[in-house]
Amino acid sequence: MRDKLTPNHQPLTIKHQLLSIFLFFLILFSFTSSVIAAPIEDRIKQFPQWYSKPPVQLANGDLEYPEWMAGTWSVKSTLVEQIAPLAPEIVTPGFADNEKYLDRAIAFQVRFGREYYSPPTGFLSAFNSNQPVVVADRAFNGKKIAQAYLGDDNVYQVKIDPDNPNQQITFLRGERKLISKITGRAREIPSDHQFIATEVSQQLFRSPERLYLNEVETTSDYQLLDSGNISAEQITAIYLSPQDPDYFTVGDRPVALYRYHLDLNKEF
Repeated sequence: MRDKLTPNHQPLTIKHQLLSIFLFFLILFSFTSSVIAAPIEDRIKQFPQWYSKPPVQLANGDLEYPEWMAGTWSVKSTLVEQIAPLAPEIVTPGFADNEKYLDRAIAFQVRFGREYYSPPTGFLSAFNSNQPVVVADRAFNGKKIAQAYLGDDNVYQVKIDPDNPNQQITFLRGERKLISKITGRAREIPSDHQFIATEVSQQLFRSPERLYLNEVETTSDYQLLDSGNISAEQITAIYLSPQDPDYFTVGDRPVALYRYHLDLNKEF
């Protein structure tokens, strides 16, 4: 399957590498403190028949996790299926290159807890309580995930906006940056041991040579097996940005779908 090229028809090698990061930065960031009546569980059952973006609310404040997510975890993420719904006419950069991750477990470490919570300031403070809740250590988690895919030497730092935890910048080798902004989310809690969530994020890759923008949906179904183990099914959908020449042809349909299986084992 042929990858789509930039207007100057140069291979998107760096995009091929970074698309994997686009897909995994949101793996464990799919929780919030507000609940809306959205059929996320039905959406998962309908996969891969997805023809539009999910119904979400504006992302305000930090992402709140269930109490059973607190702690430090070792994660194994395995790509089990990838689909290009509009191929061969439209195929996203790096789709063919990502085939090397099929059935391959990628390991990294993440951590969550009340100690990582920072009360919002300014306008956002009106939407949140100052009571500490379980949240991700975003800088730590983001760096660990990026290093797992790009290598330790290619990832310098992950910075979180102190006034808005939904914004982060990953600084990469060669004066490259990955800028991510979570714009919307929704969640469902079918039981005490299940958590389903979806988030939509705008991703901007910036380098001295080019800019690349797209939109990423991450929809996850987490199941608590016991106090030390979590199993999850996670689906990532890639959408074109308005700057893409094919945007008005595609609309809100996803141009790439990736389904993963996650195993989380608690370390402490």
